[in-house]
Amino acid sequence: MSTRHVDVLIVGAGISGIGAAYHLKTGAPGRTFAILEGRQAIGGTWDLFRYPGIRSDSDMPTFGFGFKPWTNERSIAPADAILAYLRETVAEYGIDRHIHFGHRVLTAEFSSSTGRWTVTARTEDGELARFSARFLFSGTGYYDHAGGHTPDFEGIDEFTGQVVHPQLWPEDLDYTGKRVVIIGSGATAVTLVPSMAGRAGHVTMLQRSPSYMLSLPAQDPIANALNRLLGHRRAYPVIRRKNIAQHRALFRLCRNQPKLMRRLLMADVRRRLPKGYDVDTHFGPHYDPWDQRLCMVPDGDLFKAISSGAASVATDRIDRFTPTGIRLVSGRELEADIVVTATGLNMLPFGGIDLHVDGRRVDPAETTVYKSMMLTGVPNFAFAIGYTNISWTLKVDLVCEHFCRLLDHMDRTGDATVVPVLDDPEMERLPLFDLSSGYVQRRIGLFPRGGTRGVWTAAMAYEQDSARLRHGPVEDPALRFAPATANELAATG
Repeated sequence: MSTRHVDVLIVGAGISGIGAAYHLKTGAPGRTFAILEGRQAIGGTWDLFRYPGIRSDSDMPTFGFGFKPWTNERSIAPADAILAYLRETVAEYGIDRHIHFGHRVLTAEFSSSTGRWTVTARTEDGELARFSARFLFSGTGYYDHAGGHTPDFEGIDEFTGQVVHPQLWPEDLDYTGKRVVIIGSGATAVTLVPSMAGRAGHVTMLQRSPSYMLSLPAQDPIANALNRLLGHRRAYPVIRRKNIAQHRALFRLCRNQPKLMRRLLMADVRRRLPKGYDVDTHFGPHYDPWDQRLCMVPDGDLFKAISSGAASVATDRIDRFTPTGIRLVSGRELEADIVVTATGLNMLPFGGIDLHVDGRRVDPAETTVYKSMMLTGVPNFAFAIGYTNISWTLKVDLVCEHFCRLLDHMDRTGDATVVPVLDDPEMERLPLFDLSSGYVQRRIGLFPRGGTRGVWTAAMAYEQDSARLRHGPVEDPALRFAPATANELAATG
C-alpha cells in the first residue's frame, strides 16, 4: 500500500475542515495539505441532514467564515443556502482540489522516531488508503454522523405507523394529511413542527419538558441596510461585531440575571400565542436560561403554527407506544400515522478515530485540552470544536489562525514536534461542555476535559479565546517543542 505524504492532514470537509484549509492556504502558504472526507460531499451536517426545514440556529454573518461575507438576505438560513455558500467557498479558494472524498479515517498513529502521523482510511470500495503527515487536524465536530439517539420506547414494535429519526430522514416520506407526532423539544423539533404543519394533517410536539424559545427575525433589517449602504465586503465586519456583541450580551444576561431573563423570554412567548394558552406548562423550563441552548424561532414560525391550529404541544411522559400512536403517563393517547423521534444526537470525539502515540492508544477522556485546540500527551495534533453559546464558526476561525501561527513559529525555530504537558496533574478537570442537555450528558464522559485556570480552561467564551488565540503568544510553558531527530530528517527526505 503506497503512502501519500503531506504537511497537514485535515479530517472532515465540513465547516471546520473547510475553514482549516482556507487558513492553511492563506496563513501558512507553501505547506502541503489534504482533506479526508468520509462522505461523497462537503458540508458535514448540512449535507447529511435532510429533514424538512433544516436551517441554521445561529445568525449567518457570524456562522459564516470571517474571511468570506455572507451575502444572502436571510440571517437565519436554510440548509441549501448554507451548502451553496460552502460550495462557493471551496471553489473560490481552490480547496476542492485537496479533498479526498469517500475516505473514512480509521486509525491515526504518531511515531516520535519519525515525527509523523500515519493515517489509515477506508475508501467506499472497501480498500485501505494510507497518508502520512507532520500534523493532524480534526475537523470532525462532536456529533456521531452514523446515527442519532432514540430511547428504548416500550411497545415501539407494536406501532403500525412509521417511525423516523431526523438524522435518517427518508427522501420519499410523504406526510401529506398525516397525523404526525414529533418527540422532542430541542432545535430539531422546533424546526420540524412549523415546516411540516402546513402539509401534514396535524403536528403534535410531544415533550417531556420545555425548552426556552427565542424569536428572531429571519432577516436582519440592520444588516441588510448596512449591506446596501456599504457593500458586503465593508459591511460584513461591522455586522459580525454587532451580532457578536448582541449574542454575548444575551448570554451574560442569562447567566447573571436568570430570573429576569426567564420572565422576558416567557413574556415574549406569551404575547405570540392565543390568550389563555398554558405557557407555563408548555414553555416554562425547569432550569435557568442557557443551562441548555436556547431554541431559535425565526419570525415566530413555531408560534404561528400553534396559533393556527395546525400544530399543538403536549407536555407529558411516554408510557408506551400502541398500535395507533403513543399513550402518555397521564392516560391520554396521541394518535399518529408518523412518529418522528427528534430525541437528540449522539456525541463522538474526533469522529471515532482510533488515535495512538508510539503504540499507546489515546483515550480522549484521559487527556486535558490546551487552549481548547490541543490535547495533553498528543504531539502535533489540533482540533476545532465550535461554541455552544454563539456561532460555531467563530471558534473555528480563531483555532485555525492560531494553528497557522504555531506552524510558522516552529518553522522559524526549527522545531519538528510540539506537545502540551499538564504542569499541575492535581488541577481539577471539568467537562468540556457546561450544558445540562441530555445529548451532552449521555456522552460527555468520552471527551477530553478542561481545567480550571489559564490555558487549560475550556470556557465557551469568545472574548477569552480571541485574547489567547488571536492575540496571545504561541510559546507557552505548557508546550514542549523539540527539534527534528536524525530519524525525522531521514523520514522527510
